[in-house]
Amino acid sequence: MTYRVGIDIGGTFTDIVLLGPAGHARTVKVPSTPADYSLSIVGGLTDAMTAQQLSGQDIVEVIHGTTVATNAILEKRGARTGLITTAGFRDVLEIRRLRMPRLYDLNWEKPEALVRRENRQEVEERVDANGDVVRPLDEATVRRAVARLLDNGVEIIAVTLLNSYANDSHERRILELIREADNDIPVCLSCDIHPEIKEYERTSTTVVNAYIVPVVSRYLTQLASVLRQLGVAAPLRIMQSNGGTMGVEAAADRPVHIIESGPSAGVVGAAAIAKKLGFDNVLTFDMGGTTAKAAMVEHGRFDRVSDLDVGAGINVAARLLKGGGYHVSVPAIDIAEVGAGGGSLIRIDAGGALSVGPESAGAEPGPVCYGQGGTTPTVTDGNVVLGYISPDYLVGGALKLDRDRSANAIEEQIAQPLGVHLDEAAFGIHRVADATMSRALRSVSSERGRDPRQFVLFAFGGNGPVHAASLARSLGITTVLIPPAAGVFSALGLLFPPLEYHFVRTFKREFDNIGIDDMERVQNALEAEGAAALQPEGYVGDAVQFEHLADVRYRGENSTLTVSASSGDTQLDEIAEAFGREHERTYGYRSDDESVELVNLRLIARGLTDNSRIPDALVVSELRGAADATKTRHRDVYFGPDVGRVETAIIGRAAVLSDWLEGPLIVEEYDSTTVVPPGARVRCIEWNMLEMQVDAK
Repeated sequence: MTYRVGIDIGGTFTDIVLLGPAGHARTVKVPSTPADYSLSIVGGLTDAMTAQQLSGQDIVEVIHGTTVATNAILEKRGARTGLITTAGFRDVLEIRRLRMPRLYDLNWEKPEALVRRENRQEVEERVDANGDVVRPLDEATVRRAVARLLDNGVEIIAVTLLNSYANDSHERRILELIREADNDIPVCLSCDIHPEIKEYERTSTTVVNAYIVPVVSRYLTQLASVLRQLGVAAPLRIMQSNGGTMGVEAAADRPVHIIESGPSAGVVGAAAIAKKLGFDNVLTFDMGGTTAKAAMVEHGRFDRVSDLDVGAGINVAARLLKGGGYHVSVPAIDIAEVGAGGGSLIRIDAGGALSVGPESAGAEPGPVCYGQGGTTPTVTDGNVVLGYISPDYLVGGALKLDRDRSANAIEEQIAQPLGVHLDEAAFGIHRVADATMSRALRSVSSERGRDPRQFVLFAFGGNGPVHAASLARSLGITTVLIPPAAGVFSALGLLFPPLEYHFVRTFKREFDNIGIDDMERVQNALEAEGAAALQPEGYVGDAVQFEHLADVRYRGENSTLTVSASSGDTQLDEIAEAFGREHERTYGYRSDDESVELVNLRLIARGLTDNSRIPDALVVSELRGAADATKTRHRDVYFGPDVGRVETAIIGRAAVLSDWLEGPLIVEEYDSTTVVPPGARVRCIEWNMLEMQVDAK
């Protein structure tokens, strides 16, 4: 039998899924090893392969979601980068945009530029916005700039010239001159990385890509070596921020596309499974050990944004609150993220109120109940005290939890200072975490003009099903879906999307002045580029699919909306109408009097397979087994001051059948726990999915 492998590294756990024929899946959850993430991958994958009696030859594909690119930026561990730019634009990385994430915080400081000023060199040249050469490239200034950068010991060079998206000849010539001086140093050209209008955005994207190329390249080389040591010679692919996968060589060359690699997989998986089951509109909720993430899936499709800020801290997906990090203009799934995971630290703030995160206990030392040195209570500690999480069954019993440690920490640091009972303090932690996480869900629903009550909540992650019911109630959502293997669902979701590459070209025209032939010429060029990217991966002919998109705005607007741009004689009318509908849905109005402007043309090139990547059903085998479905256990669980502690049935997923089971009860699994509170009910539907009905309050 052949298996595909999904590997997702989180801040607390590394999740591994082996997906075989007919939907048979083996799941593994092991603590992450931040000092060397390959150690957790080797340990977990070895355990899974041994349990399934597999050899490396049985693995036909490995897909990986990684945070290594993000961490390199956050921890300032990127390469010593040099920048060559047009004279007068040396400080564009410092000037940035007039956007601040905290408008009235006088103490806020913008992040330090990734390229030191002495490593930002100017050259004499000028190309106008139409691509016409106003001042020829002065090659003497280029040679001096390259010499200075090499003398300064830079490890990689980024080249970003003014308006090179319209004419890249000067950037191409600079590459030739660099090669005359040093044939080995890596070079990133903006005309390759991001050939799109807007000077700061293009420069920042190219610099971020260059900054992380050596780090990501080393990591992927090491990962490939580790897999070879296990006898796995299958293709290695990496999850992109946009929801598709890419080959490992492309990821090493353009790592800017994998910055939000990890969070995307769960959204892709949720969209695919929900649509398969007939739920077109869902809000995804992924709560792990460090953060909670939310996204909207509407009519079976998830939203994408065309840019994001990296290293800006926790992102609540507010489109206007940008500028806190390093800008990258790459397509990414629109995900809201807050610092409220199971490991988020709980404190009493200066005003005497409970606060959650964004700091996390992480994998080391972890929550207090782990007994590994943690002293500050976390969300997980609160849930253990409440009885939601079993002290004896986390990760199939491999990780024993010490409830007394959690209780003592919460009693001393939270309950006594607030003058409340231990149960009330623990429930307060749970509710404050809910309030923090609901911000993320609202930011992708009501703040986008959507009513969350019209959506289904799709909850996963190790802690997502614990909080799903209470979050649904707070938002007026009545239906909650809990997938099988919920705690490792992002690793499973890695195996669903196709190989996919995204391309963009600026094509700035008012609709009245667009020649359809000119537009199709650019689209054809994009298709050629897409076909060339897919061909080395073995996708040609009918195995290649193209999707055309366009960035459109009203003239005078700064931001754009992305809509479909299929070819044909009626193309422009269809694009204009689609833009009008999307503008009204997003901003509440459309105008028939304003001039409409096309800014960029985009292409998604996909590699298709003969067989569906999504199994018709999923049969999960956990590494250490599930709770015995034939034996119902009980424990006291606290459901708030109105209900108090209730003796609650504890069952396995296999005990949940097609008939409704009334709460309160708790469904315990190897990788997650589902809390069904009083007033809620649960049943099992197609694809071994748990459907919970919650009485909205």
